[in-house]
Amino acid sequence: MPRILPHHSVVETPAILQPKPSSTLRCAMAARPVWLLVLGFFLGSCATAKLGASGQKKVQGKTYVIIGASSGFGRGMAEQLGTMKANVVLAARRGDVLEEVADKIRSAGGTALVVPTDISKPEQVQRLAEAAMQKYGRVDVWVNDVGVGGIGRFWEMPLDDYSRMIDVNLKGIVYGSQAAIKLFQAQGRGVLMNLGSVESHVPLAYHAVYASTKGAIKNLDQALNQELRLSGYKNIEVVTIEPWAVDTPFWGHAANYSGGTPRMAAMDPPSKVVNAMVRSSVRPRQELPVGWKARGAVTSHRVLPHFTERISGNIAHRYQIKTAPPAPATAGSVHQPMVTGRGVDDGVRQRMKEEKRQRKQKKNTGAAAAR
Repeated sequence: MPRILPHHSVVETPAILQPKPSSTLRCAMAARPVWLLVLGFFLGSCATAKLGASGQKKVQGKTYVIIGASSGFGRGMAEQLGTMKANVVLAARRGDVLEEVADKIRSAGGTALVVPTDISKPEQVQRLAEAAMQKYGRVDVWVNDVGVGGIGRFWEMPLDDYSRMIDVNLKGIVYGSQAAIKLFQAQGRGVLMNLGSVESHVPLAYHAVYASTKGAIKNLDQALNQELRLSGYKNIEVVTIEPWAVDTPFWGHAANYSGGTPRMAAMDPPSKVVNAMVRSSVRPRQELPVGWKARGAVTSHRVLPHFTERISGNIAHRYQIKTAPPAPATAGSVHQPMVTGRGVDDGVRQRMKEEKRQRKQKKNTGAAAAR
């Protein structure tokens, strides 16, 4: 007979009376985690593939606002959208570079509007929203693809650089997100896309304040999704894009007080993230770690957080401090835009390969001389 536990209303059935799953069911239950991993791998791979014909039709004629469109993911996304006949509103500090991007979009069959904008200034973000509405009458997707980096030991970096990083990476995202959501509420729908990072989950050594801002973006977006749900805005979606380290001008633009040339191990190509961003604009997912490395790091951190942080810290130390060629201290583009770094890819991976080849050659030469 079942017995009732004291002070509880739960009925406990003796183990001998509990039905046992069949051998087939036991095998299926055991295999489930494996199938979930395999499914996750393939779904993640699909997320980084370029949109097919049906997806591109959904992009055609839609209006995108992209803040951070002068280089890196923002530029790559804008140019890809141009080939899909979208309307693209281009925003960043470097107006001259935006004009280059606009020309490419128009020549590919899309339309473009250039609005030079510093996302850390709320009045400029509001002006951007008004310009987009005046030109196109609506905004379907708003992308806050901004982030200035800071690399070095926390106690050795200037407070002015930290303050500016927070102004751009966090406060700017707040300004852009509020402007977008107000537009979407008036329209009844829209997709807000904010650029997080794998560092939204796994903060790296020598990136302390940058990682802090990326963690804040994840929390902001999670809260926004819940507020929109509770307020009945079921057609407004907030997406957080979380890439692994990627070969873009980010590294050359970062404030750097580490003593070494900025870089990271096993960088992804920017095309992977650009594809994920375009795909997420028509098939939104609330949170998207981009690629198997980002997904692996996020999963590892959930299971073994301290171990993952320690390994990640060791990798950052090796590539940024131990083996990086010397580089002078610089504030990069944190306070003022730079002339360099105008492309999508910045060639960092190729330079690292060449440096590795030279180190190996030097080591072999030294060993041969010692014989």
